[in-house]
Amino acid sequence: MTQEAFIVAATRTAGGRRGGRLSGWHPVDLAAEVINELVERTNADPSLIDDVIMGCVQQIGEQSVNIGRNAVLASKLPNSVPGTSVDRQCGSSQQALHFAAQAVMSGTMDCVIAAGVESMSRIPMTAPGPVALKAGLGQYMSPQIQENFGVTGFTQFLGAEMMAEKYDISKDAMDNYAYQTTLKSIAAINAGHFDNEILSLQARIKDMPAGDEIHSIDEGVRFNASLEAISGLNVLQEGGRITAGTASQICDGASGVMVVNAAGLKALGVEPLARIHHMSVLGHDPVIMLEAPIPATEHALKKAGMSIDDIDLFEVNEAFASVPMAWLQASGADPERLNINGGAIALGHPLGGSGTKLMTTLVHSLQRTGKRYGLQTMCEGGGMANVTIIERL
Repeated sequence: MTQEAFIVAATRTAGGRRGGRLSGWHPVDLAAEVINELVERTNADPSLIDDVIMGCVQQIGEQSVNIGRNAVLASKLPNSVPGTSVDRQCGSSQQALHFAAQAVMSGTMDCVIAAGVESMSRIPMTAPGPVALKAGLGQYMSPQIQENFGVTGFTQFLGAEMMAEKYDISKDAMDNYAYQTTLKSIAAINAGHFDNEILSLQARIKDMPAGDEIHSIDEGVRFNASLEAISGLNVLQEGGRITAGTASQICDGASGVMVVNAAGLKALGVEPLARIHHMSVLGHDPVIMLEAPIPATEHALKKAGMSIDDIDLFEVNEAFASVPMAWLQASGADPERLNINGGAIALGHPLGGSGTKLMTTLVHSLQRTGKRYGLQTMCEGGGMANVTIIERL
């Protein structure tokens, strides 16, 4: 008999800017801190953790050789706890959550940590491609893929521009969206809405001596932002509409959730925060790439027997402003329910760490507001999107 999956703890680091307050942390150690915090929040016997599933996109250098297992070895968990790594591009840790939930629902495991990490300061975005090419190891675009899609490469920047053009979203509209999401993030910080979800850590700047400063506020938020300044930024490509101000911020960070079934609840002696109501993933056009959350949301709601109005809060990753704006237009969702604490344009997008980061915020937002259902989705490289619907308990 299929069992239910419950989230019993959820935490994240505050985001760090490129070269900023988390850049001195080795990503393995950063991920280990999240694992330790999840165990501490539940007061769990560490030996009861059946597995750790870690999302990470740039699995090279410090993030290579199975960062999931390495994070376990750097944590306070016993060596008997295994770990594995997942790459579903930006949805990597959301997929880690799905795998964790599937494991406990099957009954083969009772308690699994799903997490994600990315140090974009130490491992730059797209690093594996150029490094492999320089070493003479080729690239991921095979001749058959190029023939199938008529392109020599897939690019998220082109996808973002294609989204803006297809859904007739102007530069001015995206500039205003970016400004509004920044205001929401500032308001959330000032109101303490992130306090319960953030794991405070010692600030460590790469190649600088460690001090006593604590990192507990998302570093990328521009508290002095103005619509005029955002509107004045140059577009990323000639004739385009996207600017650095309407794109997600490069970010260092880690996040995680602990997922259990009924047996896990009993063994840990904890109360659940939320129940996983639905989870699915869908593939879509890899050229426009970022549109997948739209059909994926429709598919998920149909599978769950729900309508868009049944959902109280939405977390749609702000890879670029055109993505959530197109999603709102196509889904008919209430914009007042979307990314109520702001999103990645202001807070940062630590790639493989974003899936469980958004879920952490969604779980805590439902708890704080007393709302019932939350839906999370995000665009992913290769034209995919995961969708997770949770119910607050």
